[in-house]
Amino acid sequence: MIAQSKRRADTIAAILHGARTLFTAQGFDDTSVDAIASEADVGKGAVYHHFASKEEILDRLVDAMQNEIAGEVVAVASKGKDVLDSIGRGTFKYLTAITAPGTRRILLVDGPAVLGWERWREIDHKYFAALMRGPLDAQLRKRMNSREVQAVGHLIAGAMMEAALVCATSAKPARTARDMTDGLLILLKPLLA
Repeated sequence: MIAQSKRRADTIAAILHGARTLFTAQGFDDTSVDAIASEADVGKGAVYHHFASKEEILDRLVDAMQNEIAGEVVAVASKGKDVLDSIGRGTFKYLTAITAPGTRRILLVDGPAVLGWERWREIDHKYFAALMRGPLDAQLRKRMNSREVQAVGHLIAGAMMEAALVCATSAKPARTARDMTDGLLILLKPLLA
């Protein structure tokens, strides 16, 4: 039973890796299930055994990539000397990771376009809302009611998404990520000081 479960996991991982390679290189629309199967070195039937559609592959891939980035953000943010420093470190990591060449197209172009804004946002929210909400709640509850804290959280999430899109289209994404991070910290400093 363990061998079968490992084979299943290995096949799914190979399909996701193949899809990530191809979606990064040529985009979702220009990638066929046949090409994914070939890249993963599995039969087309194996792809359809594990995924009902190419869209389902993208959904799982977007989720996995957001989870991966969230782990990186947590690792970096945990080294902050205070809440503001942690948010700054985490924000910069998020912006540089989500706009990196291997992720930008999948997470910021094809993900929202193919999965739809609601599903894409649901995945993003699953990983990143909690990361920002924890530090904000702890600091803002001292001065605001829960509805106000929630509103501030949504506004910050919107600012982060806009910053990611600006970074993704920048000729100097890392420099722009630094500028966006610094701007966010300027906005948050009065709230968190």
